[in-house]
Amino acid sequence: MAYSAGVDVGSTQTKAIILSEDGMIVGRALTMTGANVIQAAEHAYAVAVKDSGLSEEEIQFIIGTGYGRYKVTFGNAQVTEISCHARGAAHAFPNTTTILDMGGQDTKAIRIGAGGDVLDFCMNDKCAAGTGRFLGAASSALDIPLDDLGPMALRGTKPVRISTTCTVFAESEILSWLGKGKEIEDILLGVHQSIASRSVGLLRRVGVEEEITFTGGVARNVGMIGALEEVLKVRLNVSEESHYMGALGAALFALDHILASRQPASSSGGAA
Repeated sequence: MAYSAGVDVGSTQTKAIILSEDGMIVGRALTMTGANVIQAAEHAYAVAVKDSGLSEEEIQFIIGTGYGRYKVTFGNAQVTEISCHARGAAHAFPNTTTILDMGGQDTKAIRIGAGGDVLDFCMNDKCAAGTGRFLGAASSALDIPLDDLGPMALRGTKPVRISTTCTVFAESEILSWLGKGKEIEDILLGVHQSIASRSVGLLRRVGVEEEITFTGGVARNVGMIGALEEVLKVRLNVSEESHYMGALGAALFALDHILASRQPASSSGGAA
């Protein structure tokens, strides 16, 4: 049995996946990136290997991805996060045509063809207003754990309108609404709807086609899933592995290298 690995070094968190040659995830890791990107990559990979029960010698090919992919110094190659999220999404949901990847610092809309080939993509160009960092600002302003934001937003009934497009001013606007006596649930619903609106704008730039797969760390937020589905009027594909989709795609590309190395070299030229 051959094994490959994908290490996705994001701005906030680093993910790693160990994949067997039959496409099964046998190990995974999710760690904070921190200031030392090289160390973050090494640590996430070591945790994933330990989780798999394998030894590092059994991992035959490693691909780094994410903004810190060139810091995966122990890897064999690097692939962009756009391609890796596309490959991972197509693996998890074969009928995927559009991907929304929402991370801590950026949001990407990707349109793909058969097998996960990237046809078009675009990224947010308005600071971090449509990203997980915006949710982080709400968490800080309201002193509510990040994981509680989504469930609380779903309880909102009268969403406020969040007008700022800059994360720097988000806390001030949120506190302003709180000072006006608005319910926290309604403020959070407004925050989620604001992010969803900007994200859908990105999707429309590449062409919104069903099926839509939601990837990245924010895909774990039930409030964001609900806000996006309300605007798009479709049900999103959300996998338990959505947070690891980039690492999964990298591991799949690494597996390609392993399987390709087994193919016999083609013969050139015939008998004299």
